[in-house]
Amino acid sequence: MVKKTDKNKSRLKRHLRIRNKIEGTANRPRLSVFRSAKNIYAQIIDDERGFTLVSASTLEKDFSGNGGNKDAARKVGVNIAKKALAENINEVVFDRGGYLFHGRVKELAEGAREGGLKF
Repeated sequence: MVKKTDKNKSRLKRHLRIRNKIEGTANRPRLSVFRSAKNIYAQIIDDERGFTLVSASTLEKDFSGNGGNKDAARKVGVNIAKKALAENINEVVFDRGGYLFHGRVKELAEGAREGGLKF
């Protein structure tokens, strides 16, 4: 019998491996990405306090268009960078959430760099 691998379970294992190596601090918080089929979400998190400092997603009221493509991911990246700079956050640690650094995740990262974040 052929067993089909659960992609989300594999992603969560990769995510835990990544999280053992990186941590967000007050000086350099973590930019975490979650990607679903229809939307993309980003948060900047201070892991020392367990507190979300800034968040952005395609579900926000000021966002228009399709939420599940590369253009939307780039817009979310620029938006989170703008919000982070308003909170005096310049440098972050990028947490790809177990996803490959490809496609929408890469576009979000490039949008955040374009917006002024350093990582």
